[in-house]
Amino acid sequence: MEQQTLFGGEVARPLASRMRPRTLEEFFGQEKLLGEGKILRQLIDSDNVPSMIFWGPPGVGKTTLARIIARRTKAEFVDFSAVTSGVKEIKAVMERAEDVRRFGQKTILFVDEIHRFNKAQQDAFLPYVERGSIVLIGATTENPSFEINSALLSRCKVFVLEALTPAQVTAVLRRALADERGFGGQGVQIDGECLSMIAAFANGDARTALGTLEMAVLNGRRENGRIYVEKQLLEQCVSKKSLLYDKAGEEHYNLISALHKSMRNSDPDAAVYWLARMLEAGEDPLYVARRLIRFASEDIGLADSRALEIAVAAYQACHFLGMPECNLHLTHAVIYLSLAPRSNAVYRAYEAAKRDALHMLDEPVPLAIRNAPTRLMGELGYGEGYVYAHDTADKIAAMECLPESLRGRRYYVPGEAGSEARAKQRLEAVLRWRAEHAQGAKPQPQSEEQNRHGDGAEPGTQAQPQGEEQNRHGGGAPGAKQAAR
Repeated sequence: MEQQTLFGGEVARPLASRMRPRTLEEFFGQEKLLGEGKILRQLIDSDNVPSMIFWGPPGVGKTTLARIIARRTKAEFVDFSAVTSGVKEIKAVMERAEDVRRFGQKTILFVDEIHRFNKAQQDAFLPYVERGSIVLIGATTENPSFEINSALLSRCKVFVLEALTPAQVTAVLRRALADERGFGGQGVQIDGECLSMIAAFANGDARTALGTLEMAVLNGRRENGRIYVEKQLLEQCVSKKSLLYDKAGEEHYNLISALHKSMRNSDPDAAVYWLARMLEAGEDPLYVARRLIRFASEDIGLADSRALEIAVAAYQACHFLGMPECNLHLTHAVIYLSLAPRSNAVYRAYEAAKRDALHMLDEPVPLAIRNAPTRLMGELGYGEGYVYAHDTADKIAAMECLPESLRGRRYYVPGEAGSEARAKQRLEAVLRWRAEHAQGAKPQPQSEEQNRHGDGAEPGTQAQPQGEEQNRHGGGAPGAKQAAR
């Protein structure tokens, strides 16, 4: 029995395939590239296209644009799929291109999903592109900087195709309803609200929008020769949105960058949104948690050391629970980190020290702070002059711990935000003490009171028992101590 359909002989072709634009006039979107006077439009109109890469999200017209070029060009056009072809097929096409070039004819080779080719397969194109035997047009959803060999990429012009706007997607749908290749003449009844729902669900992807419309029409209510697409039915077709995300490519790094920078800008609402985008698209929560731990030290540091504790706790919660339960723990951490006081002094301290470590001479460790586990090392002066800070009244020793060429270098420069203001006061007190005491000062004996209570509130002052408030936020400035060990 023959299957009855709305489309007769077109049953095997999806709506998106039937409605594929055939000319630039039918093409929706990409006005920045294809508008009157724009460079890509001029190259196509003059049949002088160079080797190029079309880069953009799914359903924006990369393959369609290549096929429009195929209809307009006088060159031989070869449609090639990276999914079904290998080096053998590439070489066969290249040999054919060399043959026709001898007769003065160009070959345009279109490679869909070119990012699926490995390095060896991409390298096979290189000599032919360089000699001008072929004009290569590649289409990819992945960032060419990551997925296309640099040698090949340098010989191609990259054109970025953007996702369609909701208005453009709606226009695509209306044309499908009116055109004979689509549902024209089929009596399909669908209101503007439903079209807007489809456009929002499609997220700039014309192929997804047309596929959703087709599903809704095929399942619509039929009455008196008409097909009614109603909101209740459409909600079933668009119940789950497929988020644009790649766990190893550009979108992965774009979203984690958006999360980090939203937290840095103290915007918890934006930060929670980007967190949800990643988690609902399938990102590993442990990856997000690791980035939060990094953020806690890089962007908050000693301004609020509690931030690091919360970030680590969120990581542990993700490890114990997994998704979806750990989404709230990550949200908790993201909001806390977004609102915590800011300081990048820890980050700047390490980066400054790293520069010196990489570019300065490998200075020897000062003898006073070298390890001396053997008699020979002791005889060679290892540990000589070491002063054990806890054996001094002030809990600070006057000895130098940096190599001689770096003496006086300041790496950690605390700010005024949050708890770091106390760290700044403590550091300033230490620096004052060091400025007042020459190296080689003799250890000062501790009093019985100091032995009981530890560090003083200021270098050179007797320690006092700390109250509850002091215990919560940290003690006073350090004391000093000398003792060779």
